Amino acid sequence: MVVEDQHLESGGSVRVVKGESHFRNVVWGPVRWIKMLSKELHWSFVFGVVSLYGINQGLGGSLGRVATEYYMKDVQKVQPSESQALTAITKIPWIIKPLWGILTDVVPIYGFHRRPYFVLAGVLGVVSMLFISTLGNLHLYLALLWMTIASAAMAIADVTIDACTAYNSIKHPSLASDMQSLCSLSSSIGALLGFFMSGILVHFVGSKGVFGLLTLPFALASVVGMVFSESHVPGFSYKQVNQKFIDAGRAMWRTMKCSDVWRPSLYMFISLSLSLNIHEGLFYWFTDSKDGPLFAQETVGFILSIGSVGSILGATLYQLVLKDHPFRGICLWTQLLFALAGMLDLILVLRLNLKFGLPDYLFIVVDEVVSQMIGRLKWMPLLVLTSKLCPHGIEGTFFALLMSIDNAGFMTSSWLGGVLLHVLKVTRTEFSNLWLAVLIRNVMRVAPLFVLFLVPKGDQNTFKLPDEIMGEKDSDEEKEEARNLEMASLVSSTDRR
Repeated sequence: MVVEDQHLESGGSVRVVKGESHFRNVVWGPVRWIKMLSKELHWSFVFGVVSLYGINQGLGGSLGRVATEYYMKDVQKVQPSESQALTAITKIPWIIKPLWGILTDVVPIYGFHRRPYFVLAGVLGVVSMLFISTLGNLHLYLALLWMTIASAAMAIADVTIDACTAYNSIKHPSLASDMQSLCSLSSSIGALLGFFMSGILVHFVGSKGVFGLLTLPFALASVVGMVFSESHVPGFSYKQVNQKFIDAGRAMWRTMKCSDVWRPSLYMFISLSLSLNIHEGLFYWFTDSKDGPLFAQETVGFILSIGSVGSILGATLYQLVLKDHPFRGICLWTQLLFALAGMLDLILVLRLNLKFGLPDYLFIVVDEVVSQMIGRLKWMPLLVLTSKLCPHGIEGTFFALLMSIDNAGFMTSSWLGGVLLHVLKVTRTEFSNLWLAVLIRNVMRVAPLFVLFLVPKGDQNTFKLPDEIMGEKDSDEEKEEARNLEMASLVSSTDRR
C-alpha cells in the first residue's frame, strides 16, 4: 500500500510504502525523494545540483585543496607563510561574486541566462587544470594564475546554480527545504568522499596528477550547461545592461547604508579576519617535521574526511538545538568555544598528548572533528543572519555581496596568518615557534567578542530588516519566499572557502 504526502502548492508527492520493511524504506526512500524532485523541478535541475554542489564543489573542491597543499610544498617548494598568502589570492573570484551574479541575471548569452555560464565555467576549469597538470617546471606565479582561473570557474558555476535554486524556491515554495537539503547533502557527501580519496590519489599519481583528474568535475559543469532546461529569451537588448548594473548598484548601496545591515556585516568581517588562519604552518609540521607526527598522504586525507563528519554533526546540532536562540547569545558562546577548540592544536604541537598517553593519530582525529563541528556551529548563525539582511527584490545579488564580504574576511585571515608565520620564522624546516603562533591565533579568536554589540539581539526566527528596507508593499508570503532564497549552499559555503 502506497501513501502519498501531497505537496499542496507544487503538486509533488513523497511516496511512503506501508507494510514495507524499515530497511527497504530507508534504502528506497531517498530514491523516491529524488524521483519526486526530478518530476517537479525537472531532472536537469537535480542533475545540476548533484553535479555542481556534490561533484564539482564537494568532491573536486576537497581533492583540489589537498592537491594544492602538496603542490605548493613538494613541487613549488615554498615556505608555509608564502603558501598561506599565495593560496589566499585564489579566493579573489569568490570576493567578486556579486559581479558573477549580476552577469547571470541581466546578461543572457544567445538568449539564455544560465546555460552558457555553466559551459563557460566548465571550459575555464578544464583548461586551467590541464595547464597545471601537464606543463613541467611551471613558474609559481603562472601556476597561481591558473589556480585563480579555476577558482573563478567554480565561483561562476556556484553563483549560477544558486540563481537556479532561488528561482525554483519562488516557483515551488513548498519544495524550498527539499532543495536546500539536496544541495547540502550533495556537498557534504562529495566533500567526505573527496577528502577520503585525496591522500590516496596524491600518493599514487602526485598532486599534478590530481589536478589532471579535476578536469572531469569541471567538464561535468559544461555537460550541465548543455542539458539544463531553461526558457529562451529572444530579442534581448544589450543596451539595457549598463542601466541594470547601475540600478543594482544603487539598490545595494542604499541597503548597505542601513545600520541594521552594515553593523552585523562589519562584525562578520572582523570575526572571520581575526580568526587567524595558520593552517599551512600546521600542515607542514604534520607532514615534514621530525618532531611532528609525520603523517602520510593517505592519513592526511582520511583525517580531513573525518573532519567533514564533524561539520555535518555541527549543522545537525544547530538545526536540532540552537536555531531558535538569539543571534548575540549564540555568537558569544560559539566564539568562545572556537577559541577553546584551538587549544587542542596547542596540546598537539607541544606534544602534551603523548604525555597523557594519547597517540597522535587518535588525538588529531578528535581535534579535527571538534574543530570542524564548532566551526560549523559558529558559521551557521552568521549564514542565517546574512540571509535575513537581504532586502526583497535584490535577494540574490545582495546575498552574493554579503558572502563576498565574508570571503574577504577569510582571505584577510589567511594573509594575517601568513604574516604571523613569517614574523615568527616558521619555515619548511623550523617549527620551534609554531606553538606561539597557535597560542596567538587562539587569543585573537576571542577579540571579536569586543565588537559583539554590532550583532542584533533579535531572535533568529523573528529578526527582520525595517519595512522601508524590506519594502512595505511586500506581502507576508513574498517575504517568506525571500527568506528561502540563496540558502542552498548552507553547508558547503564554509568548506569551499
